[in-house]
Amino acid sequence: MQDLGQAFATAWAMLSGFDPALWSVVLLSLKVSLGAVAIASALGIPLGAVLAVARFPGRGAVLVLLNAMMGLPPVVIGLLVYLLLSASGPFGVLHWLYTPTAMVVAQTLLVLPIVAALSRQVIEDLALEYADYFRSLGLGRAGAVATLIYDARFSLTTAVLAGFGRAIAEVGAVMIVGGNIDRVTRVMTTTIALETSKGNIALALALGIVLILIAVLVNVAVMGLRATAARAAYA
Repeated sequence: MQDLGQAFATAWAMLSGFDPALWSVVLLSLKVSLGAVAIASALGIPLGAVLAVARFPGRGAVLVLLNAMMGLPPVVIGLLVYLLLSASGPFGVLHWLYTPTAMVVAQTLLVLPIVAALSRQVIEDLALEYADYFRSLGLGRAGAVATLIYDARFSLTTAVLAGFGRAIAEVGAVMIVGGNIDRVTRVMTTTIALETSKGNIALALALGIVLILIAVLVNVAVMGLRATAARAAYA
């Protein structure tokens, strides 16, 4: 018990003292995850909106595939990206393997189905509500998509935050494509796994506390956005 208490004390000292080794890992984690979420959102929200309003043969199969990809194991994504970026792969010439860029690619592929699927559900529900209004205006599909995205902006931000939560907590894919290289590709989750196996519980605890705080902040943001959306709906 004394050792555990000492580990917590050391972890708190590292956090409050802004330990460079600790915060460099935190900053890299945020950089990678935010970059992946930004790319996934830029692609996923329009994709979800199009799937919400478009009707075409095979749409059901596309939706099933998209929903299935939400639960795709991260290690499978990591393996796929590894094969694509390895020296013998089609994109090996880019030399992205074992770099933060490869980690962004892997996390983007993980987050994209989540953002697209959640966006599709939000916008499809809204499209049914606005269907008669759009028909009366003679609004085309492109105009309807743009209008729905704008009107659902608060709910869509919730989808983006859900994607960020998946990205920041991911370990398998970034371990495979990043290699967990010290001061290069070592993020919070991979550092926690490594330092725990080495017996360096204090650093693992400090990073665990940061992850928990991030999770709490994301949930607070989601609740705030839902409340804002509800007020806007009845304004």
